[in-house]
Amino acid sequence: MKLQHKLLGVVATGGALALTLAGCAGGGNGNGNDGAGEEAPQTIEGADYNPQPRENLEQGGEVVFPISEITPQMNVNHSDGSVDTATIWEWYNPQTILMSPEGEASANPNYLTGWEAEEVDGKTVVTFTINPEAKFNDGTPFTWESYKVTWEANRSSEEGYLPNSTDGYSLIESVEQGDDEYQAVVTFSQVYPWWQGLFWHPLHPAVNSPELFNEGYLEEPNADWGAGPYKIEEFDKNGGTISFVPNENWWGDEPLLDKVTFRVLEPVAAVNAFQNGETNYVDNLSADNLEQLKDVEGAVTYRAQRTATNLLQINAEREQFADLEVREAMFKAIDREQIKEVVWDGLGYTEEPVGSLNLFPFQEGYVDALSEAGYEFNVEDANAILDEAGWTLNGDVREKDGVQLAGRLPIFGDDPITQARAQVIQSQLAEIGVQVEIDVRPASDFSTVLTTKDWDLVLLGFSSSDPYGVAYMCQLYCSDSGLNLSATGTPEIDERIKNEVSALPTAEEQTEAGLALEAEIIAETWGILPLYMGPWISMASEGLANLTPETYTGLDLFGLSPVENVGWEKGAAE
Repeated sequence: MKLQHKLLGVVATGGALALTLAGCAGGGNGNGNDGAGEEAPQTIEGADYNPQPRENLEQGGEVVFPISEITPQMNVNHSDGSVDTATIWEWYNPQTILMSPEGEASANPNYLTGWEAEEVDGKTVVTFTINPEAKFNDGTPFTWESYKVTWEANRSSEEGYLPNSTDGYSLIESVEQGDDEYQAVVTFSQVYPWWQGLFWHPLHPAVNSPELFNEGYLEEPNADWGAGPYKIEEFDKNGGTISFVPNENWWGDEPLLDKVTFRVLEPVAAVNAFQNGETNYVDNLSADNLEQLKDVEGAVTYRAQRTATNLLQINAEREQFADLEVREAMFKAIDREQIKEVVWDGLGYTEEPVGSLNLFPFQEGYVDALSEAGYEFNVEDANAILDEAGWTLNGDVREKDGVQLAGRLPIFGDDPITQARAQVIQSQLAEIGVQVEIDVRPASDFSTVLTTKDWDLVLLGFSSSDPYGVAYMCQLYCSDSGLNLSATGTPEIDERIKNEVSALPTAEEQTEAGLALEAEIIAETWGILPLYMGPWISMASEGLANLTPETYTGLDLFGLSPVENVGWEKGAAE
């Protein structure tokens, strides 16, 4: 998704996927005491991923990571992609752009020898100069044509393509060859301040039609269309594993690891697997998890700030949730503080309330748009709104015109905190006569359930790949967005985002206008309710360095680092 965001899978994916879907509960922060003691709750700031230069690391060794699912759609640029899609993609496809944890973008010299922008006649023009050594696994040269097909796939959903986001790409008027085939010149129709957030995941030039873009990666990673330090050794969708080994055709620094394997594991199984030495990493840990793993020999706990927001969406396509007043009342019946108490029980963690999906509270320009929209937890007001809208109690459940105010809330995986969170929401909504059925699904069902809209209410997460905020506002709130699953977007909102925000010439102007508009959009839709961010708490085998190099997730904030630099500190793997 940019997404600036992606669906965070079981907690719940670029590049122009800045946002991505995630499906997790968003574990807590131990702040050094792993849940023990009565210290005042603290927040977590910054990254914590054991960064190490290559000279400190040894050649060789293997690593096994858990993953929630190998998603049916394996194209990171597609609207059905998630964080898990992006994680796997990063290990065998071009990483043309890198980013520091703080959000500084730079060109990866293995793919780009030049990356610069200038303003020409009131338009931003970006020039990508490609390393001639770069080639795809099938021998196809990496040329300007990859930028052309990537733009064509992401610029619009009206041509048959289903991109996760058109933000930014829709403002490009041309992608042309520059001095030679190893240079792409991208010209925007206006000044575009967020140009560094695009083309993070360029496609193989063969992906040149809606059919190949939408269906070419279904249940299929297409190893030959990849390019990078690692190649796919084994892909077993049914068995839930995918493994990578060094690519003999790679032209850059030799990858440090001999083999990297991802195994699909339910949350409880992932904790047990780490405890038993079957994997080298586990994340999204709760206080109970930390207690269970505290005696694991050779394990290190990491705690970082999370660049993702957990949230609740209501499916406005359902008859009972079609009225704005119903959704507003439901959100005002949600006590976010009670939910956080359950999710972070024993972790000694706290944070500022989350009031925007465009920016995080720690970013410059942040505004609590949710509060500006009139949101507050107030059960009395929620009941009054439903009374006035004609929804009357019949026993414990409200009805109107023979329709019950009831819905199904799927949850994914076997993590007890995820289940407890859903039960809290079920209880809170019962206070206003809304009946919620909790539907427990395997973690591996997340993408399918989300994209088929097999839900009435859903808890998920948006994960951000970079700090560019309102650059991806349409991905959040537009009517054709792959993230706004609530069906509350409108053509009028689409136009306001494009004309009142995206048309502005500077990042500062767009941020100010975007946050002001976000408050209006929330009040006009009540489709998505931000709940909390939470910390990213993980455990890894001692000596494993440069953790979570992928976008959208992990211990390194906005960081995107070369996968070939993940490895073991010297002597650690012995």
